[in-house]
Amino acid sequence: MTDDNRELSASALLRLLAWLSPSFPNGAYSYSHGLEWAVEAGHVTSRRSLIDWLEADLCYGSGRNEAIFFIEAYRRVIGAAEDRLPHLAELAAASRGTSEFALEAAQQSGAYLATLRRVWPDRILDVFSDPKCPPVSAVILGACSARLEIPVSIALPAFLHSYVANLISAGVRLVPLGQTDGQLAIAALEQAILSRSEIATRETIDDLGSAGVMTELASIAHELQYTRLFRS
Repeated sequence: MTDDNRELSASALLRLLAWLSPSFPNGAYSYSHGLEWAVEAGHVTSRRSLIDWLEADLCYGSGRNEAIFFIEAYRRVIGAAEDRLPHLAELAAASRGTSEFALEAAQQSGAYLATLRRVWPDRILDVFSDPKCPPVSAVILGACSARLEIPVSIALPAFLHSYVANLISAGVRLVPLGQTDGQLAIAALEQAILSRSEIATRETIDDLGSAGVMTELASIAHELQYTRLFRS
């Protein structure tokens, strides 16, 4: 269960915006999550096909699992079960379906942890000091959001919005699309983000799973792609 009867303070909101901002130094801009190959192969050629690709990943693939890891980390902190975060982080790290997804997740998560420790130190981050507890962005941000008592109804959609917005930025560069098309794509995915967030509040780690086969195949193919702008 999550306690969502919380008020969002202005300072907590500013901190959440900073963590999820494109300016946060986690290197997300250099990863496309397999989207680069999807464009190369002709699966994503327009705003409409970009929306379809990302909606499928969000609702049935990696995005779905990231939402569950986020909400589970949030629950553990709210429920004073922080000692269970290492197991959750280990499970999340082991869930990556390809080597590029593992690299993408590990490098971004490591950067998240290093910056948070330096700029916004919190005792919850000490949990990730154990070498057996790999940093995972969804787990870290879910835990930190709970520590700030940010309502999960705000924190989780914001997290998924950041996840989708980064990939739309990659799509704008790859297809290519105009900046307005990028914003139209973000707007078109709002309902999917809200729906996935609401469903995730009723899910647990027992519901983990992915039907995002094409995304994982795209990631595998991207490893051997001849010309690449992105690292995944």
